[in-house]
Amino acid sequence: MKRLPPVSDPRKPLRQIARPFVADGPSGVSVRDRLKGLTPQDEKVLRLVGAHMGSLASRDLKTRCSDGLDHSTDTWAARKRGLTAVSSSRWAGSVASATHDQWGLSRRAQFAHLQSLDAGIRTIRHRLSLPVGEKGSKKAPGGYRSRHEWFHKSRRLNILEARRAQVAADRETGRVRVVRGGRKRANTRHNLDAAHLTLHQWRQRWEASRWFLTADGESGKRFGNETIRVTPDGEVSIKLPAPLAQFANASNGRYALAARLSFPHRGQEWADRVWANRAVAYRIHLDVERNRWYLDASWTRKDLPVVPLDALRTDGVVGVDMNADHLAAWHLDQYGNPVGEPRRIDYDLTGSAGHRDAQLRHAITRLLHWASSTGVQAVAVEDLDFTDSKTREKHGRKKRFRQLISGIPTGKLQARLLSMAAEQNIVVIAVDPAYTSMWGAQHWQKPLTTKTRATSRHQAAAVAIGRRALGHPIRRRTAPPRQHQSDAGGHRTTQAGPDDRGREETRRPVTERAHDARRRTGITQGTRATSAPKTVRDARSDQGWVQDSLLLTE
Repeated sequence: MKRLPPVSDPRKPLRQIARPFVADGPSGVSVRDRLKGLTPQDEKVLRLVGAHMGSLASRDLKTRCSDGLDHSTDTWAARKRGLTAVSSSRWAGSVASATHDQWGLSRRAQFAHLQSLDAGIRTIRHRLSLPVGEKGSKKAPGGYRSRHEWFHKSRRLNILEARRAQVAADRETGRVRVVRGGRKRANTRHNLDAAHLTLHQWRQRWEASRWFLTADGESGKRFGNETIRVTPDGEVSIKLPAPLAQFANASNGRYALAARLSFPHRGQEWADRVWANRAVAYRIHLDVERNRWYLDASWTRKDLPVVPLDALRTDGVVGVDMNADHLAAWHLDQYGNPVGEPRRIDYDLTGSAGHRDAQLRHAITRLLHWASSTGVQAVAVEDLDFTDSKTREKHGRKKRFRQLISGIPTGKLQARLLSMAAEQNIVVIAVDPAYTSMWGAQHWQKPLTTKTRATSRHQAAAVAIGRRALGHPIRRRTAPPRQHQSDAGGHRTTQAGPDDRGREETRRPVTERAHDARRRTGITQGTRATSAPKTVRDARSDQGWVQDSLLLTE
C-alpha cells in the first residue's frame, strides 16, 4: 500500500480548513392526515375547485414569466386584482404567492444549471488542450485516450457552449422555463409504454398535479385560516370561489366536507395553534394511484435557543460519515477519544421515491436513538456538496464512480437529519469535509483495528469528523516508547485535554535510572533490575532508591 504523504509535507499544499458550525434547525413544520369518509359530492366539489384554481394559477404563472425582471409591486397588485374577480381575495393572495415562489425557484435552478455548464466546458477545454493519452493527476484529469474520443468531445464542447449561450441569454432577459405539473410528468406523455401507463391514466395524474388547493394562513383570523378552515374537532370547510358559489352547503359561501381530521403526529401542537388563531397553511391533494385525498398542515416554527459550540462539546459528539449505502458512526468523548464500538446503519436507496425516503427516515431514526443513548448533545456530519462532481466531463469514463457520488443522498439526508434531530433535542454540527477520509484512514484505521474488530475506512472517517467537530486535530498522539524493564509505557496513548500544557511534549527522563540504582544497591552484574526487592526506598538516602511517582500512571 502506498504511504500517504505526511500532513506537513510542503510538496502538497493543503487548502484552508473551515471552522465547524452549528447548522440551523428546521424553519417550519408540516403534518399530514388522510381525508376519510368523503362523499361523491365532496370529491366532485374538490375536483371543481382544484381545476378552477389550477387554471387561474397557470394563467398567473404565464403572466409572471412574461413580466420577467420588470416585476414590481404594481404588477403584483394588478395580477391579484384580476384573480380576485374570479375567486376571492384570499384565494388570489395564495395563488400570487405560490407563483412568485415558483418563479424564484426556477430562477435559482437556472443559475445552478448555468454553473454546471460552465464546469463542464472548463473541463472539456482542459482535456482537449492536453496531448492524447496523457495521464491525469489526482487534482486534474488528463487527456482523452484516443483521437476518436477527442473528436466527439470537441463536438460536445460546441453543444455545451450553445446551451450555455442560450441559458445565459434567458437569464439576462429574466426568462425562465416552468412547467406546472412537472417537466418529468410532461415528458412521460411521449413515453407511455416505458412508464407502463395508458393515456387515460397519464391524463388523470397530469390534471391532479396541476390542481391548486392551497391556502396560506393568517394570524388573528378564525382558526388561523379563512380559506381552508379546520376546526379543533377536525371539521374541514372550504371557501368556494365566486363561480362555484352554488355548491355551498354552509353559511358565507363555504362547503363543509364530511371527513374529519385528527393529525396523529403533532396533533396537540396543531390544536394549540388553531385554538390561539395562529396562522396555519393547508394543502389538499389527491393521490391518483391510491385514490386517496390528503390534507397537509404547515406552520412556521419558532426559533430554537442557540447553544454555543463549546457547550455542545462537553458531552462529546457522534461523528457520522455518509455513504451511498450506509452511515458509519462512532461516539467520541470531549477529548476526541473513540468510545465503545462503531455503528454501521445500512439503507437501500433503490426503488421508488417513497421507498428511498422511508429508508432514509429509518436510518436517521436508528442513528438518533443511538446518539441519545450515549448522552451526547450533538451529531457531527460533513458539509458535503457534490453539485460539481457528478458530470461525466469531470470524471470521464468513470461511470460507476459518478453513479456512486450521485447515489449519496447528501441534500435529502441533511434536510431529514436537521428536522428529525430537532425533535430529539440533538444539534447538528457541520464540518469541512476536506481530507477526513484520507487522514482518518491514515491516523485511525490501523490503531482502532483489533483482533475482534476490523475498522473500515468509513468508520475511521467518522472519527476524523468527530474530532474536527470537537476542535481537535485529526492526527493521533505520537506513539508511546518501547516498553522497558523500568517503564511500562502507554501513557501517551491517553488523550489529554486541549488546554493541558505540555500534552505534546516528550516524557522527561527519570533522574535515577535502574542501572544506577543497581550499582548503589550492590546488585551483581548478572542480576536483572526487576529482581530487586519489592521494598521501595528513597533514592536520595543511603537505603536505596525510589521510583518517581510520575511513572505510576494508569
